[in-house]
Amino acid sequence: MTRLQGKHALLTGAAGGIGFAVAQAYVREGAKCTIADIGKTPSVSVSDLMARFPDAVQYVPTDVTRAADIDALIATAESRFGAITTLYNNAAIFDMAPLLESDEAMYDKIFAVNVKGAFFIMQKTLAHMVAHQVQGGSVINMASQAGRRGEALVSHYCASKAAVISYTQSAALAMAPHKIRVNGIAPGVIATPMWAHVDALFAKYENLPIGEKKKRVGEAVPLGYMGDPNDICGAAVFLASDEASYITAQTLNVDGGNVMS
Repeated sequence: MTRLQGKHALLTGAAGGIGFAVAQAYVREGAKCTIADIGKTPSVSVSDLMARFPDAVQYVPTDVTRAADIDALIATAESRFGAITTLYNNAAIFDMAPLLESDEAMYDKIFAVNVKGAFFIMQKTLAHMVAHQVQGGSVINMASQAGRRGEALVSHYCASKAAVISYTQSAALAMAPHKIRVNGIAPGVIATPMWAHVDALFAKYENLPIGEKKKRVGEAVPLGYMGDPNDICGAAVFLASDEASYITAQTLNVDGGNVMS
């Protein structure tokens, strides 16, 4: 399994959930991985991965809303594994409230991570790739099916992920002369640990029993069930690989059929 042999992938928000599943897939395919997340120390899962692949994995605590942290992350990644060839831009947060009750603090927090953080980690990594004349460079921005539509209770999150899709398209056009590809992935409902928080919020605002919203959204997927973090890995590996060398400015839906495009 060497589809990513010779690649150095920088993954944000990868201490658990989808990000960690993709990190494991990248390592299995031969990539060196710099994993970044907000925690000061690596999660148990990341620590185990580092122990199993000490020459291929490192962890760098990073707050993507801080420019100094992003600069330090890129410098640390390069010093250990050389030029970054792949960015898996995954760090994000979720919150929700009825439109008329949503406050400025919620807006600022969501957009600081999901839009500002995502944009500047992408911008600075792309500048690094251009400076190093990276061949086969690839950025993969994590959007969401929420970025394809509005939702009454989830307005800020939906808007933030729509912005990710738009930035993906603009960055792809800007980077095309450098032969660096920029694509996105829009997952559907994926059974990550974050869904306990999401389910509890829907239970609160829709007056549902705990677990009911998760059950309903899974049953509503055309394939009939919620996805697993590993269901995102195939798309993430493909878009990072040279097999996708003629694909850019696209956001791929990986959602069991929820969105058709």
